[in-house]
Amino acid sequence: MDNDSFYETERPVFEELEGQLGGSLSDQELRYRISKAAKARNPSITTEEIEQLVKDAKSFEPIDRYLSDENVEDIMINNTSNIFVYVSGRGQMKIREKINGRDELEKFVRKLRMYATSQVANQNIFDVHMPSGSRANIVESPLGADITVRNFKRKALSIIDLINERELSYNMAGRLWLYAEGLKVRPANLIIGGMPASGKTTLLNAMFSFFRPEQRIVVIEETYEINTETQENCVRLETSSDVTVQDLVKNALRMRPDMLIVGEVRGAEAKDMMTAMNIGKISMGTIHASTSRDVVTRLQHTPMNVEKDIIPLIDAIIIISQANEKGQQLRKITQVSEISGIETQVLLSDLYSYNYKTGESSDILPSVTYRDTLAKLAGLPAIEIVAEEQRRGRILQKLNSMGVRDLRGINEFSKEYYDNPERAMQKIGLTH
Repeated sequence: MDNDSFYETERPVFEELEGQLGGSLSDQELRYRISKAAKARNPSITTEEIEQLVKDAKSFEPIDRYLSDENVEDIMINNTSNIFVYVSGRGQMKIREKINGRDELEKFVRKLRMYATSQVANQNIFDVHMPSGSRANIVESPLGADITVRNFKRKALSIIDLINERELSYNMAGRLWLYAEGLKVRPANLIIGGMPASGKTTLLNAMFSFFRPEQRIVVIEETYEINTETQENCVRLETSSDVTVQDLVKNALRMRPDMLIVGEVRGAEAKDMMTAMNIGKISMGTIHASTSRDVVTRLQHTPMNVEKDIIPLIDAIIIISQANEKGQQLRKITQVSEISGIETQVLLSDLYSYNYKTGESSDILPSVTYRDTLAKLAGLPAIEIVAEEQRRGRILQKLNSMGVRDLRGINEFSKEYYDNPERAMQKIGLTH
């Protein structure tokens, strides 16, 4: 449909449906809502014209082919100037497609705004859930709208996928498995830090394979990103213009959670998350920070203002960064630290570090603080905690060699392992 037709037929329909199509709508529901709005405007509109409206509402040319490309992480539409994409392992690239003119850009934005889930008060800033599952941010500028799309991966990356992409080792993955499950008695309170687009949420998502099936998990995000398909007793909550992350974190404590996951900790909700830890609710979240010390500093200062005395409720901090190895952009776990107490400042025990200059990693040192906590609660010697961590690393290596690499496959084996470790290991040819 050309732009003249858009202004005559589509624009009033798209305007009326602004913010009405967000979420996971079926094709049938989408067709119903568009049909209803179109007929209200023009009772004589034909079925063929409605079908054309539906088709156009689902099309996001000129970026459709990039939305379906698993290697494209972000799409950046710089008004009518140009379009860039961020490709895994390669970085940013300018593409040949572009939006030709302000009218075409306005049509594209009107279409996106039907799927808007939030708007900054009195400003032309919108967040959008696209039908593909990708999310877009729209900011109006004097030159026209600037649009950034975080592309949705239809197949969420598992911990073994991340190992194969050289983000972490099997030994490190064994440690994360132990942090996530805690031998049934005490999973770790965990913060994953990193800069934007470093892979924090991806790692947190991969750890869902390790959560125990009986756990009730409450997930809080500003925009749905985490894939919770492996967890049956899971509640997903999303903020809105009226409900903040802090509101949802406070309310989550009334929902009988075993675990609270905050997609991104950035404000006053940090204190409420720490309160949850203090009353025995395991909490995990991500935060913008480049080192473990930066995480602690951010927590202590405005707008989070967490008292220093309660920061040791956090068991471990994991930092993820982008690293350039032989011209290839890779995500890497670059630091793992456990909090071991307080003197004049919060004490951090660094258990692992990555050298950007040499591209080499240190071996992950044995856990001390969390290991001792877990050993005491599980009634086991500390050496058995270390042995269990190493055992889980070997299991993941074996699963990888067997081709069991997806989130659900790892989760199914984890359940078998929790029920009967010896039998599960024998099943894959390992001894306990």
